[in-house]
Amino acid sequence: MGFFDKIKAGLTRTKENIGHSFDSLFAGELDDDFYDELEETLILGDMGVETSMKVVETLRRRVKEEKVKETEGARECLRSVLREMLDVGNPELDLSAVPSVILVIGVNGVGKTTTIGKLGARLKADGKRVLFAAADTFRAAAADQLEIWSERSGADLVRQHEGADPAAVVFDAMQASKARKADVVLVDTAGRLHNKQNLMNELNKIGRVIDRELPDSRTETLLVLDATTGQNGLIQAKQFMEAAGITGIVLTKLDGSAKGGIVFAIAQELGVPVKFVGVGEGIDDLMPFEPDAFVRALI
Repeated sequence: MGFFDKIKAGLTRTKENIGHSFDSLFAGELDDDFYDELEETLILGDMGVETSMKVVETLRRRVKEEKVKETEGARECLRSVLREMLDVGNPELDLSAVPSVILVIGVNGVGKTTTIGKLGARLKADGKRVLFAAADTFRAAAADQLEIWSERSGADLVRQHEGADPAAVVFDAMQASKARKADVVLVDTAGRLHNKQNLMNELNKIGRVIDRELPDSRTETLLVLDATTGQNGLIQAKQFMEAAGITGIVLTKLDGSAKGGIVFAIAQELGVPVKFVGVGEGIDDLMPFEPDAFVRALI
């Protein structure tokens, strides 16, 4: 299945949670009740109150400006409004430098290590030489899990003992990337430190090592969020935004979530593009995010 089909299947839970599908909503009259019901529908889909109100307000204005009289025309207007909301940056990875570095951050349990494995497999399939850096040295067996993914995906791995200095692992990985002529280095990081200041210090330290060892590199910092946590994930994201310069979001478990509307809240409240979405358990079920297809599948 392509992105559209997988996303459409993945958004089934979101549509079920909404209670009444967009199809029935757009079968009615284009009146005040329609807009009230639409706002409620969007909020139930976990778009967030502020974002939902903004969508409805923009849609009302667009419908009036374009003299739309029927709900089907309003549906097209809504798709346009939602698509524009997702236009907050390039959804594609910047891998223009060799090697490029992808720093993967997020709390434990969101699928960080699995995301690295799947992304590594995708990059390998594209002909890239890929290296994993097991810099999550705080969580027991994190490096072992990443080693399994390196074997599955065919990526190289740099690791140290549990409890090692994460920045030291990253230093080793940067040296290995030059020696092995890697195209992309994916860095796994700790998802839980004692407080936000520790987290900020650790990520800054890792960033300094990368900048020093690969001054001409491009670093993508991807925050992994679990779609099933909805608005709670947004709170996590805001905390990580303060600790690191996030360039993109990876939204995992979208297929098991009833809260697909969180994509729009992320774009509006963080101003950061969603770059990948997880829509299944398979190694090829981490897919580049396509805003147009996502909106079409949802509405």
